[in-house]
Amino acid sequence: MSDKDLKFNSKTIHGGQQPDAAYGAVMPPIYQTSTYAQTTPGGHKGFEYSRSANPTRTALENSLASIENGSYGLAFGSGLAAIDAVVKLLNPGDEVVSTNDLYGGSYRIFKQIFEKFGITFHFIGMQSIDTIESHINVNTKLIWVETPTNPMMNVIDIKGVSDLAKKHNILLAVDNTFATPYLQRPLDLGADIVMHSATKYLGGHSDVVVGALIVKDKDLADKLYFIQNASGAVCGPMDSFLTLRGIKTLHVRMQRHCENGKAIAEYLANHPKIGKVYWPGFENHANHEIAKTQMDDFGGMISFVPNGSSYDEAIQIVEKLELFTLAESLGGVESLAGHPASMTHASIPKEEREKSGVVDSLIRLSVGLEDAEDLIADLEQAIG
Repeated sequence: MSDKDLKFNSKTIHGGQQPDAAYGAVMPPIYQTSTYAQTTPGGHKGFEYSRSANPTRTALENSLASIENGSYGLAFGSGLAAIDAVVKLLNPGDEVVSTNDLYGGSYRIFKQIFEKFGITFHFIGMQSIDTIESHINVNTKLIWVETPTNPMMNVIDIKGVSDLAKKHNILLAVDNTFATPYLQRPLDLGADIVMHSATKYLGGHSDVVVGALIVKDKDLADKLYFIQNASGAVCGPMDSFLTLRGIKTLHVRMQRHCENGKAIAEYLANHPKIGKVYWPGFENHANHEIAKTQMDDFGGMISFVPNGSSYDEAIQIVEKLELFTLAESLGGVESLAGHPASMTHASIPKEEREKSGVVDSLIRLSVGLEDAEDLIADLEQAIG
């Protein structure tokens, strides 16, 4: 049975995978080697140097392509290394249109690394296709989308942006980290590139740092493979193994993340001391109808603002949490809480953060797999 015939749950376990050719190992072995014997110069079994390719990383890359309904997967040393490779497709003078509500590390690499090489970035709200189109000109070569966005949980119409990108012959890249292919498959909606911080939900156990790109087009894949090999920001075999292991339980983990996320979002929305709750599953969410169309569920990421809307109040809440761990990152089996203004989004200037809603009192939750009742009890004692 080919990958195309498999349902998603089966793809997470079997997609792109074959028993190891040497001994029939069901899980791809960790090929902890840098180089490979050749019978004659250039005569090898498909692998010559592990920066270029490693059997364990190849197994991960095949899995990534399968679960995103792509044709080619590339695994990197981090999500930012994957973003770095995408921007290296561009040339000085090119322009990028990006959402203004995005991960702070993405903003940092765009503004502080690539802008000095002559690439211009426009950070805008992407809830309106007309707004996006108004920022496109002859120099625009890439549209960068996060949906749901980090941390404001805005939903962007991938199909609508894809139609716009094709109209203007522009590449569309979608950061699918928050949703994962369990909930959303951007390539099916017309995106050219899907990016993941596989550190998060794909790995799922907070024990690895890995990035990923998935594409359908061979020419684009070849360009990215060249950049991956030439720049060398690849993930090692152990990280590949751990991420592949995580993917095999992605479907069951995401189901619980969604169930718990819904319970926590509804609890917070009804709490008298909470002013705003951001979660795309609410009917009053600005783009809830788009979310229903392009997502299969609404995920386990939630942001909220206490009524007092003060920095000190937010800090007091996150410091009092016990079951939620105060930490960077997201998407692991354990629940995490973060304060974006001082943690994940600190690299974005305050005035820019606040334009997109990332105020000093905003708290972001990554809802894990614990019992929802225990998580609610923890929030109750912390909020007071």
